[in-house]
Amino acid sequence: MNPIKKIIETDLFKITSLNSLSVLLKIGIGLITSKLLAVFVGPSGMALVGNLRNFSSSLESITTLGFQNGVVKYVAEHKNDKSQLQKIIATAFISLLFVAVVSSFILFFLAGFWNRQIFGNNFDYQIIFKAIALVLPWYAISVFLLSVINGLGKFKEVIWINITGNAIGLLVSVYMIWNYKTLGALLSIVISPSLLFFVTFYFISKELSLSSIIKFRNFDFDTIKKLSSYSLMALVSSVLGPLVYLVIRKNVIDVVGLEQAGFWETMTRISTYYMMFITTILSVYFFPKLSIAKNNKETQSIFLTFYKNILPLFVLAVTVIYFARFFIVKFLFTPDFLPVTTLFFWQLTGDILKSAAWVLGFQFFAKKMTKAFILSEIASLTVLYFLSHYFVVVFGIQGIVMAQALDNFIYLLGLAFYFRKSLFG
Repeated sequence: MNPIKKIIETDLFKITSLNSLSVLLKIGIGLITSKLLAVFVGPSGMALVGNLRNFSSSLESITTLGFQNGVVKYVAEHKNDKSQLQKIIATAFISLLFVAVVSSFILFFLAGFWNRQIFGNNFDYQIIFKAIALVLPWYAISVFLLSVINGLGKFKEVIWINITGNAIGLLVSVYMIWNYKTLGALLSIVISPSLLFFVTFYFISKELSLSSIIKFRNFDFDTIKKLSSYSLMALVSSVLGPLVYLVIRKNVIDVVGLEQAGFWETMTRISTYYMMFITTILSVYFFPKLSIAKNNKETQSIFLTFYKNILPLFVLAVTVIYFARFFIVKFLFTPDFLPVTTLFFWQLTGDILKSAAWVLGFQFFAKKMTKAFILSEIASLTVLYFLSHYFVVVFGIQGIVMAQALDNFIYLLGLAFYFRKSLFG
């Protein structure tokens, strides 16, 4: 068989190609929303957007109980066992819905408190937290449904859901930012993800009859125990992580000002665009593979597939991004954002190291290595916290991205050593 044809016919190539289309579309959407934010919100408003994003990430992880990876793993393992599959789906759904409703009440009636904690006393955006309260249950259910589809091995469906959801999010963001400026930008962060529910429900209804599965008689406490390990891991990475970044950003604002913090948030936003390629291919393709790998040899093969086929392409892409940084900033934002170009080198370097570490880190979730994951995450966040506080004083806003790069390097070395048997054989 022709070597090129052989590569094209592999599942990895097909999934990667479709994933690339999804990422390119999301980047295109991001370009539009970033331009609108730059024009209507400015660097200072960008910092407020960053604060809300960090808060939303923590809240979403609490509401979904960190079950996503656990649901993917156990659905993948038991997709041919109808009884176990029903227990997993019913238990996770009922638990998530209960927590989401309780969280919504807390957010709605304590909106003033959360506004002061996230935006300070100079801004009154209580309506944002009331909006979150109304849409939170829909978001939690959509995340759950997407995890079920991923666990069933429907990789293409997962990517098409993301594509459709991003397109809907674009329309909402453009309308909200155009008409309501900073308030609209904040509302779009809140509303857009919840709309994914309608897309995921459409796709899941083709695979499963949820009405016959989600019943209280299928609720299983043993399943809760199994999923609880993933909750602990999620609380550390998805809750503690954003909170640490929130504290770091507040320190940056105190040391170098709100505008400089806005430049860092802008760089983070750009990073989010190109990192989508890595995050989605890891979660959609590599994580289910690692979950069912039976020994070190199979795991090593999966790791090497990533390092040989995915990482080199990513390095090439970020190299192009670095040399095009002035064009990117001018095109995406306004001339006021040109200082962001000084942050690219360390941000890109750190993201390459992060990508190399992430594929190893997914092994924690795939094999439910709870204690090791929690210790590694806390260690990494602690290093980042102290490095950022020191570096921002010495190097200014560049110190933040330098601290991130160094932290990612240390994290990669730690994971390579810990997984040395799976990685090196």
